[in-house]
Amino acid sequence: MPNADLLHHNEIQFRKSIVELAPGMWTAVGYAASTQHVIEGASSLTVVDTSESTGAAKNVLDEIRKRTGKPVGRIVYTHSHRDHISGAAIFAEGRVCPVIANAKFKSDLVGQDGNKIAPHKALNRRTAAQFGIGLSPEERISLGCGPGDRPMEGLGGGFLPPTQFMEDDQDIDLDGVRARLIMAPGETEDHMAVWLEEAGVLIPGDNWYHAFPNLYAIRGTPYRDFAAWADSLELLEQLGAAVLAPGHTMPVFGKDKVREVLSTTRRAILHVMRHTAEGMDKGQSMDDIVSELRLPDDIASKPWLGEFYGRASWSARAFASGTLGWYDGNPTTLGTLSSAERARHMADLAGGVEALTAAARSTIDPQWRLELCDHLIALGEPVELLKAETMETIAEDEINATARNTYLWHARRLRGGETNR
Repeated sequence: MPNADLLHHNEIQFRKSIVELAPGMWTAVGYAASTQHVIEGASSLTVVDTSESTGAAKNVLDEIRKRTGKPVGRIVYTHSHRDHISGAAIFAEGRVCPVIANAKFKSDLVGQDGNKIAPHKALNRRTAAQFGIGLSPEERISLGCGPGDRPMEGLGGGFLPPTQFMEDDQDIDLDGVRARLIMAPGETEDHMAVWLEEAGVLIPGDNWYHAFPNLYAIRGTPYRDFAAWADSLELLEQLGAAVLAPGHTMPVFGKDKVREVLSTTRRAILHVMRHTAEGMDKGQSMDDIVSELRLPDDIASKPWLGEFYGRASWSARAFASGTLGWYDGNPTTLGTLSSAERARHMADLAGGVEALTAAARSTIDPQWRLELCDHLIALGEPVELLKAETMETIAEDEINATARNTYLWHARRLRGGETNR
């Protein structure tokens, strides 16, 4: 049985619905990994973020058409992640439609430098694992940021490149609705919030959602600037919004509640930064820094800081490597052993490969069993099924959806199952 808190998070935060934010303003939740926001103007609509697929975008547009028949006059991207920009063509409905984005907009859907060298196969593999691509609906119950069961038709296929770029904060007319576009770097450098002051509605993109922030994505990402993210949350909090419509999960209503979720999330980020920096200054290992990391008591139990998507321990490791690089200050790590060499030494200490295998099978610590299995696999021992069984057991208790998906995805691979990658 999957983690009860994760199931509750999924049930509440990704329930398929069109939520009214204010008269003539709606958010679509549960139709895609991300949310889509629609603002009704005098004779046209503005769509903020467009989902990850043409299939999802079509479903949202069909629902919006039950409320208004006005055409989409412009599209705004809060940032460049694929799940926010890939359904735009559906909303444009064949018309030439202005697409507004931050001047720092940069997406892998846009042509990249031909000289760029990157581990694309590794990224694709890890992305598939994080989001559970190829798992059954029962296995992939959630993405952490959205429902596990969603349309995949036209994934990445409806992207329209931006036609208008914003260098700085700017007031803009959305066909009679005043809005301010605010540069707010956080999950990405190119984040842009949409502030509808008269309605009290704030669309922050992915700078806030109902989960511990994904300060580091296990699929693999460049360093996300923790300090800039915290600063943006403070800036957004000071706006005094009455409604917060995030890039994932349900909207938040009420000035006090909006202020609370933004301020406590900012505090959580700062706490991870401070705790990690202090541990590094003391010369602690990253394992010890992570093992001692706890959020302050007064915010630790806040439901919107549950580790459904991001995780504090992953964030601490990312902050350390993002600020000082991979070297942890311990000269031992300046050298290296291959996986097979290390495994051979471990087997020798255990009294041989058979003894190491027995230890892996008898330990009650699942994390230790995984580590011992890795040593045995490096030695060519057939313990793949033991590792798969262990990951499946861990996954059932896992509150973090991306960790759950990753455990199950790799377990399926070890069992020889199809993962589409």
